[in-house]
Amino acid sequence: MDKPYTPLFRPRLAIPLGDPAGIGSEVALKALADPQIRQSCEITLIGSRALLEKTYSRLLAVGTKDPLADPDDLTLLDVGLDLEIERQIEVSDGNRASGAASFQFLEQAIAQTLSGDFDAIVTAPIAKSAWKAAGHDYPGQTELLAERAGVTRFGMLFVARSPYTGWTLRTLLATTHIPLTQVSETLTADLMTQKLELLLNCLQQDFGLETPHIEIAGLNPHSGEQGQLGREEQDWLIPWLNQMRDRFPAIYLEGPVPPDTLWVKPGQAWFGTGRFTGENAGENTQNATHKTQNVADAYLALYHDQGLIPVKLMAFDRAVNTSIGLPFIRTSPDHGTAFDIAGEGIADATSMKAAIALAVELSDRRHQLLI
Repeated sequence: MDKPYTPLFRPRLAIPLGDPAGIGSEVALKALADPQIRQSCEITLIGSRALLEKTYSRLLAVGTKDPLADPDDLTLLDVGLDLEIERQIEVSDGNRASGAASFQFLEQAIAQTLSGDFDAIVTAPIAKSAWKAAGHDYPGQTELLAERAGVTRFGMLFVARSPYTGWTLRTLLATTHIPLTQVSETLTADLMTQKLELLLNCLQQDFGLETPHIEIAGLNPHSGEQGQLGREEQDWLIPWLNQMRDRFPAIYLEGPVPPDTLWVKPGQAWFGTGRFTGENAGENTQNATHKTQNVADAYLALYHDQGLIPVKLMAFDRAVNTSIGLPFIRTSPDHGTAFDIAGEGIADATSMKAAIALAVELSDRRHQLLI
């Protein structure tokens, strides 16, 4: 079983509170009520004090069952909002004003992290539609983070630890927020090389996996079935993969794995229904008659839903999105603003806690490399 990571370094984390009409402030207050979270790092919330205190009062009034941190006991960088913007922000109503506020919170976090004030950013969820309404046309927070950091090669890696076996799921997306009709034309050998290099560097630097096993998805049903169900695998994906095997002989690259079977072993490793070997095998207490299988350290999915449907199915309440390729650590809960339940006191902070814990772990690993 993967043992919980024990950091040697207490990093400084910034948490921009996301869309103030959503659940960002709620899950942050719930996460920071956990003394283990508070002890593991120094946390500064970035947002509007007035809006945070309003959220806190509302949650106390509705009687949430989860403990809440008192804003007065927390370190907060108060981002002053235009009064007209602040007046237009209402719980559950993501709009131009809430989008402008969440954008301002994240910009402040990025600027201060780049200036050296923080070691990592843990972002609360934003609404892309609210950003767009406020005049900020970005596919998501990842792209703004990369732009401000001056980075052109970056990726979205999703990480989750199984509560059943301790096994760690890591899934990188080759393409992210684009229409399905654009996936085939966007995927190229050059793009795949960029993503694979990012993934390898992350696994080695941030997770200490020197010779990882990576499985790479096919694009078409049955990975094209030798060209009968699509030509991408035969025309360039398989030749590219053979080139990568020659380039990285110490790395076990498996694929292209048919997309419908790629997730069988991860599912078994997550829920403990098979027996596994390898550095990332986790603990398994199942009957020894199960066939031993080698489960991968990471998976490279070719498009958004191919990678995220299984991640959310297995780990909806505990997966973490981490941006790789940036000059600093960034993690985020793998859920949205949940406007439909905002202010009701029922939002689950598990993913926010996991995002903070992963930011601490990755910051500590990078710190150890520098000393």
